[in-house]
Amino acid sequence: MAESFLSFVVSPDEVGARLDVVLGQRPEVGSRSRVGELIRIGAVTVDGIARSKSYRLGEGQVVAAVLAEPAAPSLAVEDVALSILYEDESLLVVDKPAGMPVHPSKGHAAGTLVNALLGHGIGGGEEFRPGIVHRLDKDTTGLLVVAKSVEAHRRLVHMMKERKIDRRYLALVHGGFASESGTIEAPIGRDPSSRKSMAVGGTAAREARTHFRVLERLGDFTLVEARLETGRTHQIRVHFQAIGHPVVGDPTYARRDALEIGRQFLHSYRLAFSHPMTEQPLSFEAPLPADLAEVLRGLRGRTAAGQGGEISPGE
Repeated sequence: MAESFLSFVVSPDEVGARLDVVLGQRPEVGSRSRVGELIRIGAVTVDGIARSKSYRLGEGQVVAAVLAEPAAPSLAVEDVALSILYEDESLLVVDKPAGMPVHPSKGHAAGTLVNALLGHGIGGGEEFRPGIVHRLDKDTTGLLVVAKSVEAHRRLVHMMKERKIDRRYLALVHGGFASESGTIEAPIGRDPSSRKSMAVGGTAAREARTHFRVLERLGDFTLVEARLETGRTHQIRVHFQAIGHPVVGDPTYARRDALEIGRQFLHSYRLAFSHPMTEQPLSFEAPLPADLAEVLRGLRGRTAAGQGGEISPGE
C-alpha cells in the first residue's frame, strides 16, 4: 500500500474548528469519513500528539497525517430486482425497498442498494459507495437519485448543498396538530448517550430545518408531508420526536410500535430537480409500499367508523 505524507500549519481561519472538518477539506484527504479512519489507526497528529476527530485546533499548531492509499473495496454485483423510475447515461432514480441499506458498512457488506446497482455503472464519490448523493435509513422506503459519472455526482452533490433538489416524504406521526403547516428548526447532532442515535442539540450539532403540512387527521395520528431543507442523519425522525409527534413505528425515537408496523412509517415519495447535465426539469413520485398503504387503509376505516384510537394493521 503506497503512502504519502501531509503536513500543514493551522491558519487563523481554522482556529477553533474540528480536526476532522479541517483535515477532511484538504484535497489530499477528501472527506471527514476518511479522516475518521486515519485517526482510528493513529495516522494523524497535532503537534506530534494523537488527537480525537472532534479536537478543536489552535493557531500555529502543526497537523500531520500519513496518508495510506485505500485498497479498492471488494464490492460484489448482486442481481436484485429494483424499481427504477428513470435512467440515462448520467444518473438514475430508484425506489428503495424497506430493509435495504443504501451502501456497505460495518455489518452490511452485502445486500445493499449499491450492490444491486453496480451493474448499472454507478460512479462518482467515495469508492465504497459509488454514485451515492444522499441516503435513506435502512427501513425508510422511497426515492433516491444515484449518479453514474464523476461529473454528474459532483454536480448533484453541489445541487444538494445549494438546496436545489426537492425531497418530500410521507410520515405518519403520533398526535394531532393545531395548525395546518409549520417549520421545525433545531440543530441536530450525535446523541451523547446513544452512539447510534441523533438528538436536537447533540454533539457537533448542525443546523437542520424541516417544513411540514398536515395531509390527513386520523384520530390519534396524523399523516404529514415533510419537506427537507437540510439533510441531517435521521432529521425527520428526530425533529418530529422533538416536538412530541414521533414517527409511528420508529424503533429508535418512538416509545412503542403502536400500530405494529415493524418499522417507521416514513416514505420518500417525491423527488424533483433539474438534470445536472442537461438542466431538464425532472420530477418523480413513488406510491406508498404495500405495508404502509395497508396500515393507512385500516386507520382510515377505523377513523371513518368513529372509533379512532390505535389499531392493528389489517383491521
